[in-house]
Amino acid sequence: MHINKTQFDCSGCTACACVCPKQCISMEPDSLGFKYPNVDLSRCIDCSLCVKTCPFNSEYNTTLEFDKPITFVGKNKDPEEVMKSQSGGAADILSKHIIKRGGVVYGVGFSKDFQAVHKRASTLQEIEEFRGSKYVQSELNDTFKEIKKDLIEGKEVLFIGTPCQTAGLQSFIPTKLKANLYVIDIICHGVGSPKLWADYLSYLEEKENAKLEKVNFRDKNISSLRWHSCLESFKFVNREKVYHYLYRFYSHLHLRYSCKECPFTNLRRTSDITIGDAWGIEKTAQSYLAADQKGCSLFLINTCKGETLFKAINNSLISQEVDLSQYLQPQLLHPTTFDKKRERFEKDYV
Repeated sequence: MHINKTQFDCSGCTACACVCPKQCISMEPDSLGFKYPNVDLSRCIDCSLCVKTCPFNSEYNTTLEFDKPITFVGKNKDPEEVMKSQSGGAADILSKHIIKRGGVVYGVGFSKDFQAVHKRASTLQEIEEFRGSKYVQSELNDTFKEIKKDLIEGKEVLFIGTPCQTAGLQSFIPTKLKANLYVIDIICHGVGSPKLWADYLSYLEEKENAKLEKVNFRDKNISSLRWHSCLESFKFVNREKVYHYLYRFYSHLHLRYSCKECPFTNLRRTSDITIGDAWGIEKTAQSYLAADQKGCSLFLINTCKGETLFKAINNSLISQEVDLSQYLQPQLLHPTTFDKKRERFEKDYV
C-alpha cells in the first residue's frame, strides 16, 4: 500500500469542493472510506480558490479575540438531560437555544444504516439525534453550501463539528455573512474509519441475525463508571436485551492519517466556543460538579460572540469559571499519537 502526502495534508472538510466555481472537485473515498478531493482537470480553470480556501495548515485563520480562552466547567441543571448526553449536555443546551430563537442547527446524526452524517435541524425534536459522540468521521456532503444559503436568507446558524470541519467552514463562508453564524468545535481525539464502522455493524447484524435499532458509542447506563465508561451498546430490532461489543476506536489503528499531523490540536481555535469532557475535574476544586459521575462539560470561550452565547445559556447550567491550566487535555496540546501498526493494519484489512 502506498501512502501519498495528500493523505496527511487533507482532513476531508469539503471546503475545496464547495468553493469550486466549476464544481469539478468531488470527494472520493479511499480504502477505509475517508474522502479526499478528486479534480476533473478537463473542467478546472486554475482559479486556485480550492488551494486558497484549504485551512489545513499551520497558518490557518483563527477566531480568537482573547489572549487565552475564557474557561468554564458546567452541566445541564436537569440530571436526566445530562444522562441523555455524552458529558454535561453542552451541545444540546447550545442547540436548543438557537432553535428557540428561530435558528437552525447543523450537527452529527446517524443515517438509516448508522453512518455518521451532518444534518440540518430546525426543531427541538430534530436536534435529539445530535446527542452523543460519534467516533467516526461524519459525512458533510453539501452542508457548507446549505449553511451559506441559510445565512444569505438571514437565518441564525449553529454549526457543531470537529476542529478541521469548523476551520473549513470558517474559510468557506465570506466574512460578510458570518454575523449570524455560531461555530462550535469539539476537543477531538481523531476521526475513525467510516468503512471499518460500516463493516463492523454488518458483522454484528450477521452475528445476531437481526437489524440494528440503536447505537451508543459511550453508554453511561451500562457501567458503574457511567461518564467514564468507554463501552458501546447496540440494540437490535425485536430484542429486549442491549448488547455490548468492543469497537476499536481507542486503539488508534484506523484514524485518518491527517489526524497525526493535525494543526488544530492547540488553543488557537477556529470556533466561537470549544466544548468537550471536563476530564480531570475530580482533582480540582470543581470536583463537586462531577461527583454523581453523570458527566461534566468543558467550555473554552474563544470570541466575544461565543461569550455572548454562553451568557445566554448560563441560566440552564450549573457552571463555574476555572483555570484553563487545570484542564489542558492531550488533544489541546498535540495531535493523537498513532499506533505503529496503523499502516500495516490498513494493508491487511483491505
